[in-house]
Amino acid sequence: MHITDRINSRKWGIFHHYLYNIQNNPLFTNNQNSGETDWHTCTEEFNVKHLAKTLHEIGAGYYFITVMQGEKYMIAENRTYRNIVGDKTADECLSRRDLIEDLYRELSQYDIDLYLYFTGDGPYKDGPIGKLFGFTEPRQNVSMNFAKKWSDVLRDYALRYGNKVKGWWLDGMYQQEFGYTAELMQPYYRAIKEGNPDAIVAFNNGVKPYVYRHYPEEEFTSGEQVDLSVTPQSRFHNGAQTHILLPIGAEGRGIGATWAGGGLNYTKEELFAYTQKVISAGGIVTFDCKLNRDGSFDNEQIEALRYIGSRLR
Repeated sequence: MHITDRINSRKWGIFHHYLYNIQNNPLFTNNQNSGETDWHTCTEEFNVKHLAKTLHEIGAGYYFITVMQGEKYMIAENRTYRNIVGDKTADECLSRRDLIEDLYRELSQYDIDLYLYFTGDGPYKDGPIGKLFGFTEPRQNVSMNFAKKWSDVLRDYALRYGNKVKGWWLDGMYQQEFGYTAELMQPYYRAIKEGNPDAIVAFNNGVKPYVYRHYPEEEFTSGEQVDLSVTPQSRFHNGAQTHILLPIGAEGRGIGATWAGGGLNYTKEELFAYTQKVISAGGIVTFDCKLNRDGSFDNEQIEALRYIGSRLR
């Protein structure tokens, strides 16, 4: 038995960026002409029942969603974060609705596992808040003081949700740009394991033209790619489950060429052929797709995902 047997058996899943600067941004079609509101109004409009049903219909075995990225807004209450930033800021940027719990409840109805995304650079885009944690632009030379303080926020979530969260994908653990080392990543890994010893973890060191294991103890590879050029050769790479995270959209959203965008950058046949190659080698594939404010998908992407799911069943 290996700790990644569960996700390996599910073969493929979906990843969504759900963020203030996307779903609550009138400039993006993800916003569905809802305008900019407070964060609480935005999160209340997320129809998680519809999302879970859609994932079930296309055959996805697991689901990733962002807890936060760059800014101060997060999708659930966090007492540690509140104690650091103060009640006034926390009341504005910590969703009153517990989206993590709501997602777990609805996904579990269909036996779809929940995974969460967290970052290694904290709320750096909000200058005063970033300073409270000790990491702001130009985001260089991350310190152990920051890593411990920010991983305490992660620990708060990990302890609260326990085995409801099957794993974590930690972004921005960049060695060259930020100075992350195995020692600096260790507090995050330990924080996650305190909440769920069986949770699997990946640390992202950016897009590379090959599969890599970044942290010595991580259980699956981050696998961030921007095209179909990298295919795992086996199930494990240096002891970690091989995993690919691929955006399939054709519309840019300001956080990468195609991340969180709608439309298709590939044909459904190309996506299926690539998925088959990765799975045949023992790997797993996660597709980053467009998520609308109300929890619905892009119609063109849904057609392709149904095509993939129906042929993998």
